[in-house]
Amino acid sequence: MAASLFDSPLYAKLFDTSEAGRLFSDSAAIRAMLLVEGALAKVQGTLGVIPELSAAAIHRASMEIQIDPGAIATATGENGVCVPGLVAAFRAEMNAPEHAQFVHWGATSQDIVDTALMLRLRQALALAEADLREVLSGLGQQAEEHAALPMVARTYGQQATPTSWGAVLAQFGAPLLDALAALDALRASSLLVSLSGAAGTGSALGPAPHDIRASLAEALGLGDPQRSWHTDRGPVLRIADWQAQVVAALSHMGQTLIGLSASELGEVSLGGTGASSTMPQKQNPVRPSALVALHHQVSGLKAGLHTAAMHQHQRDGAAWFAEWMMVPQMSLSLAAALQHAKVLAAGLAPHPVQMRSALDGNLGLIHAEALSFALAKIMPRPEAQAACKALCLEARKSQTPLPKLALADYPQLDAATFDPTTSMGDAASQAQAFATRVSAL
Repeated sequence: MAASLFDSPLYAKLFDTSEAGRLFSDSAAIRAMLLVEGALAKVQGTLGVIPELSAAAIHRASMEIQIDPGAIATATGENGVCVPGLVAAFRAEMNAPEHAQFVHWGATSQDIVDTALMLRLRQALALAEADLREVLSGLGQQAEEHAALPMVARTYGQQATPTSWGAVLAQFGAPLLDALAALDALRASSLLVSLSGAAGTGSALGPAPHDIRASLAEALGLGDPQRSWHTDRGPVLRIADWQAQVVAALSHMGQTLIGLSASELGEVSLGGTGASSTMPQKQNPVRPSALVALHHQVSGLKAGLHTAAMHQHQRDGAAWFAEWMMVPQMSLSLAAALQHAKVLAAGLAPHPVQMRSALDGNLGLIHAEALSFALAKIMPRPEAQAACKALCLEARKSQTPLPKLALADYPQLDAATFDPTTSMGDAASQAQAFATRVSAL
């Protein structure tokens, strides 16, 4: 097994990260860092911090020169960060020492690495947004189509009251809609440039480091934090927390679908199913299982990132190194989860017959809540609750359906009390409201 399933040819289709996988390679990291170095030089040339001719040469070279990650591995191992080796290799490849001397002027390694990370996280969020919209589109269409399809709602794994398949789909999708709505604010608060020099004071950037930082932010399309965030990992944590929230929502969908597709229920089919190596009758819920497994991973990574956010003094190598281990895994876990969710959202199919069978089974005890409130119309509420509970006990003891017992004892009750289509509350309207929100995207 590969060290990371996301880099494994064997598991490439089980944990497919699609386009996001390309963002978290060594080559992508180096390309992003070179873009930052080039943009920094261009800004400094415009502001007169370095010669404009040198700035133009550096900017042009940053888009043309390729650096082999393996060629700077030794330097990275010695320095604990790749930027010194990268800058040295870049200067050598420029073959113009009169200009190359101005590369990385006044910046520190963390400025380059963190800003390059933000460029890649920006792309990762854009890809996640597109995937979220696709997931929501599938869920929204189904929610509208099945808004009033009755089924059993379950709490603690047991039958509770009637709901609708459309309402369940809306429950899957509502937190995803909220996450989508939160993206603009997340980008504004967290996709930030980093440029504050060795100890966060910008001491080597010239008399107006804030102007350089603001100009670099504008050049790269990132936000200007107006301060150093070397030890404040809030920008990274906010993005990771958002990613974790989305995966948690998808995991709820996965966990529920595992239950609904179980042999004993069979209320939903998943579109694509998995085969067993030895039991030909099985169709395993592979995609829902992957969603839950990815949530397990993300939960641990999120906790690790919060622990790693505890820096010492003005910069902290250990905390920073730990972040490198976890941020790519967070992003790729989300990407893989969204690939599974897209397929599920497009292929889910309810089984109305099985859903109705579950509603009519279990002695009709699912109607207990509705019965207690119906009885409350003809007797005080505490008495109604006690009467209903007694009827439930009698139904279990005699194996007689609850509606039959209740109508025999209280013939004045309306038989519609036991019709699941009339006791779903606002399940159908919840589904319709969700579908309307999705269609407005």
